[in-house]
Amino acid sequence: MISHETGDGWPSGLPVGSGWVETDATRDVVFPYDGSVVGAAPLGTAELARRAVTEALAVAPAMAALPSHARRAALMGAHDALAARREEFERLLVLETGKPLVDCRVEVARTLVTLATAAEEVARLHGETVPLDLLPAGEGLVGFWTRRPIGVVVGITGFNYPLLLAAHKIAPALAAGCPIIVKPAPATPLATLWLVHLLRAAAALPPAGVQLVTGDVEVGRALVEDPRIGAVSFTGSAAAGHAIARAAAPTKVLLELGSNAALVVAADADVAAAADAVVRGGYYASGQACISVQRVLVEEPVHDVFVSLLAERMKDVVVGDPRSPGTRVAPLIDPAATERVLAWVRGSGGTLVSGGTLDGRAIAPTVLTGVPDGADAWDEEIFGPVVCVRPVPDLDAAFAAVNASRYGLHASVFTRSLATAFAAIDRIEAGGVVVNEVPGFRADNMPYGGVKDSGAGREGPRFAIEELTVTRMAVIRP
Repeated sequence: MISHETGDGWPSGLPVGSGWVETDATRDVVFPYDGSVVGAAPLGTAELARRAVTEALAVAPAMAALPSHARRAALMGAHDALAARREEFERLLVLETGKPLVDCRVEVARTLVTLATAAEEVARLHGETVPLDLLPAGEGLVGFWTRRPIGVVVGITGFNYPLLLAAHKIAPALAAGCPIIVKPAPATPLATLWLVHLLRAAAALPPAGVQLVTGDVEVGRALVEDPRIGAVSFTGSAAAGHAIARAAAPTKVLLELGSNAALVVAADADVAAAADAVVRGGYYASGQACISVQRVLVEEPVHDVFVSLLAERMKDVVVGDPRSPGTRVAPLIDPAATERVLAWVRGSGGTLVSGGTLDGRAIAPTVLTGVPDGADAWDEEIFGPVVCVRPVPDLDAAFAAVNASRYGLHASVFTRSLATAFAAIDRIEAGGVVVNEVPGFRADNMPYGGVKDSGAGREGPRFAIEELTVTRMAVIRP
């Protein structure tokens, strides 16, 4: 699929510099559902990564000088080109990620929103005047600040939402006037390669302003350790994020890391709606989402009813071929991930309400109760179709359990009480608190990020643009 010219005029090789560079090696991209080969992706090297940085530095002045209308036109051009091919992108995402079609459709739709929102934010990239005469020494001086591009950006993305995650790196960087080098996850590079091709086809943008290098850890290390870059934006596991932060120092690093999303069910909640939300929020993308529901804390008076309702709903979660519109859970990204999740379930010390076994290559949607602290299935990010339910005596205990995690990305609470809602927003330690919806709710124009081991910095085009620019103060004596 990648090693030959496509009908769309997609060149072979990797987009490095102003052209496409052939590579000596390729890597098969595999359809997780049946193990068949989707295509051969070009495989980059550390040497090619260093070359990409050099090429990005060479065009950085031109990128910074691009007028606002050109940056906006490039982003909207990519938006329109993607919109015209959305069904092809959806099919490609199903094949390379193995996610159900319904989730891949959402991914493409959100990518379009991200590109359009970043294009709109170009018009809002401005500074302010400063009243320097607050001090007598400042009398007669004029002061103002503007935002300037931070420099070359390295964007490293995860496998689970490859197109969307890449858009959240690329679009704000281009809006800010920064050249960017993307490194997609080794298992899922194809849709990102195609997106970069569409962006480079935009006449308003220097081609070397958007580059992509695939490869292993050595390629990533060559990118993040290069002292010439301005910022690293990474989405992935906490362990990998910590390693990147250490390797990149003192370069600015934005980290969107793992989570262990909790959903609290108050005694006054609409329990049926909460059960529906756990099914909707726990198993989308086959559980391979950092803010999918993993821990559910239910006040004791409604715990048994909640578990009964949840168990009843599990039979409606369709497991099967991700190409089918009705499928909600499909095989995980690879057999190693599947075995790890099953091992965590077996070692959880909890009681199975449903699932816990294989359904073909997929893990059947799983509900556990009674999982103790210290078990990986409760403490860590499971990244699979597994939800753990625990009773709590009151909301104080629920909020304490939510905060006991080393993660803090998103959490949610179901309640009919406005006081409880505001208490959750005030007391839960997370980057986002969602009331009467799944913790996985994310609008791509809102600030998104976590606290503690869930990362640092914020995404969402407006907020990422701020992260990828620096203020420049001007002081003038007329």
